[in-house]
Amino acid sequence: MNAIPFYLPVGNECRLFELAFTHKLPLLLKGPTGCGKTRFVAHMAAKMGRPLYTVSCHDDLTASDLTGRYLLKGGDTVWTDGPLTQAVRAGGIAYLDEVVEARKDVTVVLHPLTDDRRMLPLDRTGELLEAPDDFMLVVSYNPGYQNVMKQLKPSTRQRFVAIEFDFPPPDVEREVVATESGLPEAKVHSLVMLAARLRALKGVDLEEGVSTRLLVYCATLIQAGMPIRDAVQAAMIEPLTDDHDVKKGLDEVVMAVFG
Repeated sequence: MNAIPFYLPVGNECRLFELAFTHKLPLLLKGPTGCGKTRFVAHMAAKMGRPLYTVSCHDDLTASDLTGRYLLKGGDTVWTDGPLTQAVRAGGIAYLDEVVEARKDVTVVLHPLTDDRRMLPLDRTGELLEAPDDFMLVVSYNPGYQNVMKQLKPSTRQRFVAIEFDFPPPDVEREVVATESGLPEAKVHSLVMLAARLRALKGVDLEEGVSTRLLVYCATLIQAGMPIRDAVQAAMIEPLTDDHDVKKGLDEVVMAVFG
């Protein structure tokens, strides 16, 4: 039996997920990059014993990438299900990460699955799949990062119940980073303080704040023996910006925290 991925709840998100699953409601997760949305879905899927089909959406992702297409196999043309179709057939959880990055035809395919029909039409095969009770659709996006052209339409948003994620409170984030990296919480404390100061620069000098994921990376490097300043540079400064002046300013913040 596979272990349940570690996730530390911040509010009522686990209960809401369970209720959405039980009552066949599609779920939308909103929040910044690296705050735990994907880990949360993996945790809940394992906890509920359902297979998880994750799709990382991108500019070139089409509806056919989700539903399936005919492929040549051994000289024959064979229909091959995409991950969304697989999830509907198997009764699993389909998770579309950063759904607004996908092409517009993707949301059109999702619409029949997000109302009382819970159907997936496969135009190429002529099938009309009815989603079983244990199928669930979950999508996520980062509303703070998307530009005007890549916002999720209100008509699509209102097909989902939604949970807003953010970076965890300091005490929770310390425990998460310590658990994931193996670095003692006492040493994680300063990293979490630094992350809070760097996040305050979002929208001023930085497009994005330091994610919890980057904190885990940094703590992992420190636990492996890398000097703190080197680990911070590699995992918390360089991934945030290429601008030398901005990096110089971030280094000053690092000095203020670590001396």
